[in-house]
Amino acid sequence: MKLYGIRNCDTVKKARAWLDARGIAYDFHDYKTQGIDAPRLRGWAKELGWERLLNRSGTTFRKLSDSQKADLDEEKAVGLMTEQPSMIRRPVLDLGDRRLLGFDLGTYEDVLGR
Repeated sequence: MKLYGIRNCDTVKKARAWLDARGIAYDFHDYKTQGIDAPRLRGWAKELGWERLLNRSGTTFRKLSDSQKADLDEEKAVGLMTEQPSMIRRPVLDLGDRRLLGFDLGTYEDVLGR
């Protein structure tokens, strides 16, 4: 199991605290220090939907120029997220056979059962 996110993100901190409190082992991948590759993002976009994966409410996205925000499609969104991983909704929990996007207590309890 691998948790993708940014170390200082409050939502990532909540997910990590939940996993840690239950003794659930996971590897942490910090976008800020390790980056993220476009093929992985394309896979997530196909599975989760690029519209859900792209965090439009975050500061990084809002600071983009109008031309960068215009005519968004999957390929353009993946390019933006690859260049600036802060635009990826966080966290992404990779369970191997599927991914969970964001931290929802009920979903984590249902899926991880602890």
